[in-house]
Amino acid sequence: MDFNFTEEQEMVRDGLSRLVRENYDWETRRGAVESGTGWRPEIWAQLAELGILGMPFSEEDGGFGGGAVDAMVVMEEFGKGLVVEPFVPTVVCAGGFLKHAGTDAQKDEHIGGIVDGSRVFAFAYAEPRGRYDYADLETTAKKDGSGYILNGHKAVVVGAPWATHLIVTARSSGDRRDRKGVSVFVVDKAAAGIVTRDYPTVDGRHASEVYLENVSVPAEALISEEGAALPLIERVTDEAIAAQCAEACGVMKVAHTMTVEYSRQRKQFGVPIGSFQVLQHRMVDMYTEYEQAVSLTYLATLKLDAPERERKLAVSAAKVRLGQAAHHIGRDAIQIHGGMGMTDEMAIGSYFKRLTIFDSEFGNVDHHMKRHITLS
Repeated sequence: MDFNFTEEQEMVRDGLSRLVRENYDWETRRGAVESGTGWRPEIWAQLAELGILGMPFSEEDGGFGGGAVDAMVVMEEFGKGLVVEPFVPTVVCAGGFLKHAGTDAQKDEHIGGIVDGSRVFAFAYAEPRGRYDYADLETTAKKDGSGYILNGHKAVVVGAPWATHLIVTARSSGDRRDRKGVSVFVVDKAAAGIVTRDYPTVDGRHASEVYLENVSVPAEALISEEGAALPLIERVTDEAIAAQCAEACGVMKVAHTMTVEYSRQRKQFGVPIGSFQVLQHRMVDMYTEYEQAVSLTYLATLKLDAPERERKLAVSAAKVRLGQAAHHIGRDAIQIHGGMGMTDEMAIGSYFKRLTIFDSEFGNVDHHMKRHITLS
């Protein structure tokens, strides 16, 4: 496998690194997160102007001909600054559904808006009792003439407070947990019958509880074949996992760097604590965990276009290893910083929170360990 990045990808990395440094210093980010909106639309517009939002789409779909590796480069840089703008829900998830299974009309209607930043999506898949099973759905889609009526409750829909549209999974036939009978719809968030309850998440993002009460959608809202969308959902969520693994690598790199720098400044018994051998060993272990995480992230990203079983094995292996590394690095970073590391006065606390939440998104370590064992 070729692990070298192209000249264009390195240019994107350098440009994004500069943007994050200039716009996502600790105090500026905290101000944005604690503001009434919880994000900065001007940053989203800037990402659109730079072509970041259109990078993973093919030129035929109105993008810039990139792919999963390009998304990985973007997400790693976002992780370094704890960027809260909804790149994964909008570009990776919604964009993934559209480019893999959208009709020409759906692509024409939505992808251009994603690329220019005017359309923001949230992926409404999780349910209060569904755990990590994408087929465990109580949300229903009933035929109504040529269209559908949606009813249900979607939980922790990240980015929904800012979204103009939702990607909604629903059961259109079959029994709860059946692999067949799962459908996916594009829904205008302003549609009659949609009620949301917005709230901040512990890691600085924003999410919503989304209630669908007799929401009418046209037949054109259906993505892919009715009742046969579960393999598509699994493919798109695997792509989202790979992107978030890249983000976690960026978070871990900064957390390790912050910890090393702090150990050189903090003194105990008249000497920097970084001179203590036991702490040196722990920081080396943190770096080893980070390097292993990067390797598994690269592998998972390169396997996204492989056959289904091979893709799932690589993605689950990465999610397990990244979840373990996130716990290890986050824990040791906080312990070396001491009690101050858990306060809002130090940036390391926010990096720890993001690493902690990462494990629970799209399946935790235990879930993906079981999936990997089942497929092996």
